[in-house]
Amino acid sequence: MRFIERPFCDRLGTPFEQDLGPGLLSLQAIADPPVFARARAVARFEDGPARRLVHRLKYSDRGELAKPMGRWMARAGADILAGADALAPVPLHSLRLWTRRFNQAAALAQAIAAETGTPCEPFLLARVKATQAQVGLSRAQRAENVQGAFRAPVEAQGRLKGRRIVLVDDVLTSGATANAAARALLRGGAAQVDLLVFARVVTSA
Repeated sequence: MRFIERPFCDRLGTPFEQDLGPGLLSLQAIADPPVFARARAVARFEDGPARRLVHRLKYSDRGELAKPMGRWMARAGADILAGADALAPVPLHSLRLWTRRFNQAAALAQAIAAETGTPCEPFLLARVKATQAQVGLSRAQRAENVQGAFRAPVEAQGRLKGRRIVLVDDVLTSGATANAAARALLRGGAAQVDLLVFARVVTSA
């Protein structure tokens, strides 16, 4: 498994081939900055081992994998977890949760919370629109698919105001889902939203 380690883009977390100094941003981060402040990931999703771990957790009822994966995530995201007020797992729509039976992002967030002491607060964010799977969609289609899919419930907005939130998910691909979820948290009053995933697709930095 190819772990993602420094040097990497401070905003997107995509690895650089050479160390050109701290705080450097990739061209992608400059040209198309994400809604979230910073992203961190354990490993490259396109590598076989990372992909298999994610798929076993997500589709094969291997819930016991969340604990070691969460420990890796806690280490990979140490800088964004420092001073964070809460973890917010990316929620599933109720229909998908019913068919899948559990939310893998929530399982990972709970494992990170156990490792770091940062509270996991799964009800800060709700998925209010059922969307089709993102697999196979273009970047533009992914963004359109999740537009308006998330909302910070009114009852959660008091707990969001002025807080630093770490959004937790299993995989980062185009960033469409993460951007939509982060936007909803910021509109709900969060001061800052960072993103922590187990694996991410790496194209170029």
